[in-house]
Amino acid sequence: MPKRGKWSVEDAEKLYGVKRWGGGYFEIGPNGNLHVTPDAHNEEMRIDFKDVIAEIKEEGIQFPVVLRFHDILRSQVALLNETFVKTIEEAEYQGQYRGVYPVKVNQMREVVEEIVDAGEKFSYGLEAGSKAELLTVLAFNTPPDSLTILNGYKDEEFIRLSLLARKLGRKVVVVIEKFSELIMLVKWSKELDIEPIIGLRSKMTVKGRGKWEGSAGDRAKFGLTITEIINAARYLEEQGLGHCFKLLHFHIGSQLTDIRAVKEAINEGAMIYAELHHMGFKLDYVDVGGGLGIDYDGSKSTNDSSMNYNIEEYVADVVFGMKEVCDLEKVPHPTLVSESGRAITAHHSCVVAEIVGEIRANSAQMDTQKVDGEHVLVTNMRQLIDDIEHKENLQEIFNDASQYKEQAADAFKLRVISLEELAKIETLYWQIMVELQAGIQRQDFIPEDMQELDFNLSSQYLCNFSVFQSAADTWAIDQVLPIVPLSRMNEKPTVNCSLVDITCDSDGKIDKFVLEKGISDVLPMHSLNKDEEYHLGMFLTGAYQDVMGDMHNLFGRLNEVHIFSHDDDPLDFYIEEVVTGSSVDDVLSIMQYHPKSMAREVKKLIDANIASGGMRPREGVKWTDFYEDCLKGYTYLKTS
Repeated sequence: MPKRGKWSVEDAEKLYGVKRWGGGYFEIGPNGNLHVTPDAHNEEMRIDFKDVIAEIKEEGIQFPVVLRFHDILRSQVALLNETFVKTIEEAEYQGQYRGVYPVKVNQMREVVEEIVDAGEKFSYGLEAGSKAELLTVLAFNTPPDSLTILNGYKDEEFIRLSLLARKLGRKVVVVIEKFSELIMLVKWSKELDIEPIIGLRSKMTVKGRGKWEGSAGDRAKFGLTITEIINAARYLEEQGLGHCFKLLHFHIGSQLTDIRAVKEAINEGAMIYAELHHMGFKLDYVDVGGGLGIDYDGSKSTNDSSMNYNIEEYVADVVFGMKEVCDLEKVPHPTLVSESGRAITAHHSCVVAEIVGEIRANSAQMDTQKVDGEHVLVTNMRQLIDDIEHKENLQEIFNDASQYKEQAADAFKLRVISLEELAKIETLYWQIMVELQAGIQRQDFIPEDMQELDFNLSSQYLCNFSVFQSAADTWAIDQVLPIVPLSRMNEKPTVNCSLVDITCDSDGKIDKFVLEKGISDVLPMHSLNKDEEYHLGMFLTGAYQDVMGDMHNLFGRLNEVHIFSHDDDPLDFYIEEVVTGSSVDDVLSIMQYHPKSMAREVKKLIDANIASGGMRPREGVKWTDFYEDCLKGYTYLKTS
């Protein structure tokens, strides 16, 4: 529970840690509202979330919504590329940087278009890992000097598409994941008389740190062993295509938490590159893969949801690490390639949802005054409330209350006490727990059994969204995403709560939150005021969360609002585009239902009811229209 006494914006920052995870793009304003600072080159620009919410409502857009701040996306593209350019210059590195964005991280057209446009002056390219992604990236007009990296397993169509791209003049690099792909590529390149650009992916002995450390090592899903790399290179020589082997690729996992893993991987990869060069294979590129992390919890640690380095340190270790080995081995400095996706997209997108209710275990109350003939269990439980003021041993009261509650449940099953008496005991029990919670806050030591009181007495705020659609990783892999109220942060939050969504699934909840002292199972929020909307934001959702959601309970994609900053606007922003989320009609069609046919069947039932006198014709028309309107409507709760 937040500290007592006067509350300030500084206290809110300390509690929620917005600056710790915000990447410089988010801060709490003096008015207690969350602000966005989307342009890294214009620190004076501030967008108030409250203003954005007001304009969304004015436009008639229903919540929940995904907000995309395209300026943040552009800023991250520039930051990565400019950091590499600056570091390469400082290190007197002789190669260049040619980064690519892996579209699997967020395949939304508007996102990829923005990245391609922002990356044009840096010759920033794209990476595809499937046939559908390859078809997508080929349709984008990337700069002529940029790379298109093709990862993942490949079939003949995939190979032929890559050769079509070469025919069209694109610098498409086919990264070989298994030897059979190389045989296919050689076959089709000769048949079509098109020379490919070939990369070989190495299985690294170095392992990453974090959830995805299995991306490297002998059991890695992708890549070639050192023996296979040598055999592949010599096979290309035999086929007269040795000069097409241009890139060495390696990847040790996404969201690398420890910079030491990066250093080790660069050293190993650089040694492999140097040895291949000594063997006569004059490679132009070394692709260090992805892995540049995001500090989701703001701890700057090696926790799975953090990283103990920043982008400058990451880039320096890549550039200087490669240079050191190349200089020692007297081989040319290769052009460096990286596939950072999470770091590019995570900050630009967030989910804004409205709290629509509160669920509390101790919300219902019963008159607990003493009556003649009441059961001794009721009397004993009531006596404990009086004992709290006089007893120093709160553990004893906790133990007694817990025992009486269990005994009451058994007594009710045996018909020893009535339902009303059971309700009284339940009411008294929760009153005791509230008193105990307040009492232990004043103690230096909290007994183990009582450490769960904060969680057990916490509220559940009912949030109008679906965890499975908008925050799939929080459910699937316990990914921590920062969540904060968007207003009233100049007020002391007095309600500890977890979040539950509107799906009919008990797993539809979030109970891990980023706070001052680490990860907490409750989030301090403000009490809900009658007739006042209360919105929260779930941040860093731009990587993977935007595209990984499922159709649980037929809750479809969210409405999207695309925000651009604009200095001349009084509010420093404008809504550039609204992408309508899924209607009920949309999600039913995906699941092979036929909404028009459904509407006809319901109309038949209504007509039959009218004919039998169950309803009047005018009423029937209204019900028919209502059903059809619901089919066209948003899948989420309509709160206003």
